Amino acid sequence: MFRRCSQTCPTAGDVVTTGSVRPVVLRNNVRIEDPLRVVLGYLEAWRFEVSDPSRPASFDESDLRLANRGGARISAAEIAAILERRRAIEQALRGIASSASLAARQDAVPWPTLTRLFDAFADIRGVGFSKMTKALHPKRPALIPMLDSVVQAYLQDDDLGAQASFGERALALVRGYKRDLDRNSAAVRAVRQEIATRGHALTEVRILDLLIWSVQAAA
Repeated sequence: MFRRCSQTCPTAGDVVTTGSVRPVVLRNNVRIEDPLRVVLGYLEAWRFEVSDPSRPASFDESDLRLANRGGARISAAEIAAILERRRAIEQALRGIASSASLAARQDAVPWPTLTRLFDAFADIRGVGFSKMTKALHPKRPALIPMLDSVVQAYLQDDDLGAQASFGERALALVRGYKRDLDRNSAAVRAVRQEIATRGHALTEVRILDLLIWSVQAAA
């Protein structure tokens, strides 16, 4: 999660370079020539919120408040409705290792359990993919991308539409996200390693999210 600070956010069109990481190629052959610079720019401009790593299988109001500090805008009524599903949410979380990563091999990603986790949020008025994943991303930051409106628009070709269940639709978007992550695995991993040497910790999932955002900001 993040909170915007006062600085201007970077875009993929900025010209300052760091020059050590290969380009990232997004859909429609959009190239980000210096992904490291873009991510470092966001790290300077935004304050990132993190969840309590000692609570990987719990889910309560504090997780939803954390999401709101990151801009989720989950109302009091929506918080109450989500917490009615707490048992199902926590049951699914217990079935997903805290270290689970979308950057892992396809067969190592816990797709069925992830579907159950997403389905636990189905049919809650006012709660869609954006609010759900902003609440869940800190619980499994290497696995669950934040499917906000920007990322959903980017992944629109992967949306199964209203005929699919809530969980199936969300999972299809995450599968599409993984394909982009896999195509750019070397570059995204290099960014993660480089920012770690500068004292920052972001997962590959979060890095790709920032790069997608940078392209939209430059559009």
